[in-house]
Parts: sequence; C-alpha cells; structure tokens
Amino acid sequence: MLLDRSRSQLLVVDVQERFMSVVHESQYMVDRCAILMQAAQKLDIPTTITEQYRKGLGPTAARLDSLKGDAPIMEKSHFSCAHDPGIGSRVKALAVEGRTQLVVCGIESHVCVLQSALGFKDAGMDVFVAADAVSSRLLESVALAMGRMRDSGVGVINTEMAVFEWLHIAGTDEFKDVSKLIK
Repeated sequence: MLLDRSRSQLLVVDVQERFMSVVHESQYMVDRCAILMQAAQKLDIPTTITEQYRKGLGPTAARLDSLKGDAPIMEKSHFSCAHDPGIGSRVKALAVEGRTQLVVCGIESHVCVLQSALGFKDAGMDVFVAADAVSSRLLESVALAMGRMRDSGVGVINTEMAVFEWLHIAGTDEFKDVSKLIK
C-alpha cells in the first residue's frame, strides 16, 4: 500500500534534547524527522509531537521545536502513544476524519516507537515507520525493533519513500518546493 497524503498523519515520538547525546546517529535521525515534519506541513498533513516525561528528559530537540508550526507537543508517561489518553484520542480522532495512515518517526525505536506503532496497528490503523528517522541507544535495538514491527504488519519505509508517495506526481510547483527538502 502506498501512502496517500489525504489519508496520512505524522507522529514524532520523543525526540528530546537529553536523548541526543546517547542515541545512535542522533543528528541524522533529527534531520530525517525534520524533513518529514516540513513535508507534512507543506502538504497539510497533521502532525503530533510527543514528549516522554519532559521534566526528566527535557523538551523536544530545538531543531524540531522550531519546525512544529501548529503541531501540538503532547507530554506522556505511557511508553505507547496509543495508550496515552490524550495522544491516542488525537490520533484516533484524525483517523475518524479519514487519516488512517500513520507515519511514525522518533526514539527510542525498541521502546516508545515500537509500542506506539504496534498499539496503533492493533487499533486498526495502517502504520508506517520511517526507518531512517528512528533511533535507539544501540544499533542492534533498532534492527530488532524494525524486524518485530515488520513481522507485525507495520510498513517499514524511509523518509524519501514517505515524501515522494505523499507528493505522488512530479513536475508541479508543490513537487519542486517539497523535493528541495531531500538533499
């Protein structure tokens, strides 16, 4: 199944400042999340940003915070966004409006990303994880999480796949604008 921007929403999971020094290739992951966020904003795809225990783990990474536009930042204590009452309600309300495809990025791959992806998949959504826009402290944790999600029916994609599937067609002004994000 291809992504359709009219049916998509983006979930950015726990990309917080205190994780940046311990997460594998954190800058690359943040760059990929930034591309997804900017593309979503330009293509009118709703975005939800989460933070795990902000008091202890700090705010969303400054680069992503500066790109959030009108996307809400929602604090949680559950590892799974699907089980957090506020975040789960927002994502599910957008699904009721027809946004049943959920693209997920963020950290940590094997904890909050995995549990969120599987939770929303179990709730009947079409879930896609952008493999180049997620990370964990250990690279082996990322690989385990990707395998488990794939085995559970979650689509494993990358940032460019999401962006170009959302665009659907080349040669438009929108294509020229959004494709500049991919360098």
